[in-house]
Amino acid sequence: MLEYIKGLLVELTPTNAIIENNDLGYCINISLNTYSGLKKGQECKLYLHEIIREDSHSLYGFAEKQERELFRALISVSGVGANTARLILSSVNTRDLVKAITENDVNSLKSVKGIGIKTAQRIILDLRDKLSGTEIENIQIFGTVNNTLQKDALTALTMLGFSKPAIEKVLTKLLKENSDLPLEELVKLALNYL
Repeated sequence: MLEYIKGLLVELTPTNAIIENNDLGYCINISLNTYSGLKKGQECKLYLHEIIREDSHSLYGFAEKQERELFRALISVSGVGANTARLILSSVNTRDLVKAITENDVNSLKSVKGIGIKTAQRIILDLRDKLSGTEIENIQIFGTVNNTLQKDALTALTMLGFSKPAIEKVLTKLLKENSDLPLEELVKLALNYL
């Protein structure tokens, strides 16, 4: 299984990116969220999800691991295929999507073209419990803050014996106030509140 691809972005459209790596051009399906972060002619890295069928071999690429995990969660829902999942991720950013699913917001999902009420309800029913308490839900908590920083701080503080909900609450507060703290300083500050 492929984890990611890194190479020169030689062609870019709102639905596809062609990345050249070792003299091969890989056509990768992307969402609009990923498209907005890419620039033609520059080096880029996309996290991949590979779908192999009898008649096709498709690659889906994502700028962030969280978007890929949401894509994988969406395609696990009965009736939601890869293109529908990509359409959902193109219409709703990852933060709002997690919020809609965890808060039972059918109308937000229904606003996506091609998603009816039954599909929206099925997505919520199937994914609400899967997303709660997972790393994907941290998208909602930490937004666009450097995920590695919050993940490392969360791991360090958990290993020190503090409860995850308490840590998340403190880290949320600290990172909202100052998102460019180094890890050591973030952990030290968090210890003052725990």
